[in-house]
Amino acid sequence: MNPISTLLDAKLHIAGSEILWREVIGNGFGLASAIGGMRRRVWAWPIGIAGNALLFTVFVGGVFNTPQQLNMAGQAGRQLMFIAVSVYGWWRWYGYATRETGLEHRGVDPRWASTRERVALVAAMLLGTAVFAQLFAWIGSYGPWAEAWIFTGSVLATYGMARGLAEFWLIWIAVDLVGVPLLLRAGYYPSATLYLVYAGFVAWGFLVWARSMRPGDENLRPPVPVAAPD
Repeated sequence: MNPISTLLDAKLHIAGSEILWREVIGNGFGLASAIGGMRRRVWAWPIGIAGNALLFTVFVGGVFNTPQQLNMAGQAGRQLMFIAVSVYGWWRWYGYATRETGLEHRGVDPRWASTRERVALVAAMLLGTAVFAQLFAWIGSYGPWAEAWIFTGSVLATYGMARGLAEFWLIWIAVDLVGVPLLLRAGYYPSATLYLVYAGFVAWGFLVWARSMRPGDENLRPPVPVAAPD
C-alpha cells in the first residue's frame, strides 16, 4: 500500500470520534518546532515545515476527506504561509548560526522590538484581520473573523521569530486565545489541545527569551545583519 495514502487515511477512534493521525503528528511536529524556537535552534524551521505540510491536508477537509468535512481556509492558508515564512526564517537563522563562534551555535539573538516596530505590528494585525476576514467570508470559510485573526497573527508571529523579536511570543498568545474555542467548535480536538498546551509553552518561551536579554547577558548585543549563506 502507498505509505502516503496510508498516512492520509489513518485514524484514531476515541470516545466514538474519529481523529486523524496526520493531525496528531502534524501538531506534534509543531510543538517540537516551538521547543526548538525557544532554544533558538535552526532545526526548528524544517521540523515546523513538515508539520505544516501535514496540517494543510487536515484543514482542507473537503479535498482530503477529513471527519469534519470542513474547508477552513484561514487554517489551511496559514500552513502555506508558515512554509513560505519558515523558509525565510531557516535561511536567516542558518546564516547567523554559521557565523557564530560560541558553543551554543544558536540561530538568532533575541531583542525587543522598537516602538516603531511595535506600532507597525499592531497596525498590521488590525488591518490584516479586517482584510482577510472579508476574503475568507467570500470563499466560504468557517469562522472568517476568527480565522483572519489567527492567520494574520500567525504571519506576524512567524516573521517576528525569524527576526528575533521577543514580542512574537505575545502575538502567539493572542492567536491561541481565539484559536482554542474556534477549533473546539469545529471539532479539531487534537489541534485545540495543542493550542492549550502551546499557550502555556508560549508564556514559558517568552520568559526564557526575556531572561536572555538581561543587562550583562551576552545575548543583549545588537542583531547582526545576515547575508545569504555561501
